[in-house]
Amino acid sequence: MKKFLSLILAAMMLLSVSAFAETVEVPAMKVSAPAGAPGLALATLAVQAPENYTFVAAETISAEFASANADFIIAPINAGAKLFKMGKSTYQLAAVVCWGNLYIASQKEGFTLDDLNGGKVVLFGENTINASVVKYAMEKNGYAPATVEYLGSAANTQALLLSDAEAIVVTAEPALTAAKMKNDKITAYAVNDLYKAATGFEGYTQAGLFVKAETVANQPEAVEAFLKLVEASCIANTEDVAAVAEAAVALELLPNVKVATAAIPGCAIRFMSALEAKEQVELTANVDLTQFGGAVPADEFYYGAK
Repeated sequence: MKKFLSLILAAMMLLSVSAFAETVEVPAMKVSAPAGAPGLALATLAVQAPENYTFVAAETISAEFASANADFIIAPINAGAKLFKMGKSTYQLAAVVCWGNLYIASQKEGFTLDDLNGGKVVLFGENTINASVVKYAMEKNGYAPATVEYLGSAANTQALLLSDAEAIVVTAEPALTAAKMKNDKITAYAVNDLYKAATGFEGYTQAGLFVKAETVANQPEAVEAFLKLVEASCIANTEDVAAVAEAAVALELLPNVKVATAAIPGCAIRFMSALEAKEQVELTANVDLTQFGGAVPADEFYYGAK
């Protein structure tokens, strides 16, 4: 009952989001997304119709492509591209919604990025596009750690960040915010700032919204309407953080409103159509083509391509 009341309260607080798309009727779409930062792109929608949204552990999101039960899936763009290239998915990229939530952090006194040179940095997710982007961004900005090690997840590097006063780690929002609330000595630098210095772009194409080909064929108008609503939900991540925070907590995406409110701005949620983002997707792919199946995605990977 408590969770139900929280959902109702959050939905009432989110009525302002409807103003972004007040002429659009909400289509009944089935949607799957990771329970982490990318799920924030959907928070203000999901809280109004939670029965249509499934949030799963990030490491299991690829199984959603195989089951093909969802009309839309939010997932790492490289994962969707690989499956599409292999013929194991009919889901096309409809939009980029998450542009990188990675940070280099340490509680070392006076920590700066110059401490990377000749030092040790601990990343998470060996042989992932996230790790490849971090190494690319460091190299292009002239930072050369002597040692790069890996742990399994952002939660693991967060734990190291808190337990080892000398550690330099890569972690992600919202884990970073949770750590900083436990230790105010932590200093963090956005990987996106390094990526922009190297490429000129505001973040890299980390996670996207994918749409099933069958849904596009059978419900083209509903697909377009839903995309407008997702765009409005993404806008809320910058224009109505309080509403997104309430929704994220009600949906159990984030632990509490305090962490959510502080973390959301650093999660880089922004909507850009797949066709508009194509150049940036290809730039991210070229950082490490092995993460994209050996080649940049074909034109037919992009929803709306002719």
